[in-house]
Amino acid sequence: MRALFPGSFDPVTQGHQDVLRRAALLFDEVVVCVMSNAKKTGRFTVTERLDRLRAAAADLSNVTVDSHTGGLLIDYCRRGGIDVVIRGVRGASDLDYEMPMARMNHELAGIETFFMAADPALAHISSTLVTTMSQQEQVREG
Repeated sequence: MRALFPGSFDPVTQGHQDVLRRAALLFDEVVVCVMSNAKKTGRFTVTERLDRLRAAAADLSNVTVDSHTGGLLIDYCRRGGIDVVIRGVRGASDLDYEMPMARMNHELAGIETFFMAADPALAHISSTLVTTMSQQEQVREG
């Protein structure tokens, strides 16, 4: 079974890498895909994010890395013959955010969402937090 692990991955975190590695053990193929997110201003280019994801997945033979900047996630899944979307969740607020999308993906295209609980040691990390802390560090150095 093919699964899609979508996200902005800006930047790629240890939490993303953990979910990817665990998903690779469960599915025949995992496509990790950099998706555009209109709510986020990218710190890294799509190419930089793809390079980091390829490096993180270098030893995972059943993982491919791709990007998708136009159209819906369900369109990407339909074109790729993907029936499962993987989402990592750190807590209740992540689940509250993800559930309506999971329901809509299922209603529109029959796509299931597979929620993976974050490793407790990494659950406090988010791309937004990493970016914010990095920007604050740059201000202090500048």
